[in-house]
Amino acid sequence: MTRSTTTDFCLRMARAHAAMIRRFDSSLGSVHGISFGDFQLLDHLSRAAGGRLRRVDLAERLGLTASGVTRALLPLEKIGLVVRETDPRDARVGYAAITAVGKELVVNATATTNLISGDLLQGVAATELDAMSALLGQLAGINASNA
Repeated sequence: MTRSTTTDFCLRMARAHAAMIRRFDSSLGSVHGISFGDFQLLDHLSRAAGGRLRRVDLAERLGLTASGVTRALLPLEKIGLVVRETDPRDARVGYAAITAVGKELVVNATATTNLISGDLLQGVAATELDAMSALLGQLAGINASNA
């Protein structure tokens, strides 16, 4: 049986994703001591109002479960990049907040990711990037509130 065009696209996207993650992980790990997943988490926190997000909102933005976010936060807490905060009005609500050290790391790591992404996508027209970004955002359910 022949694969459909949509299946072929999804398989190619998965392979491209894996190659991209390997490249980001390698550079971010050797230069900054973090993974691309760590970078994504820190980036979301750094762009959030007050530098903090409810853990459930962070999970949604990262496409993880609540327990997956908890596991991702632990090593970042141990090295002082994030802290846990509770809501004084509701102890059931947990926040993750980026520290000053975490903010500084994100600034430096963003320069690295900008170089890598520029290299990966060199020669791709801005209009093509915009169209692909819109498509990927649609597939991921990204909107203004969870970007």
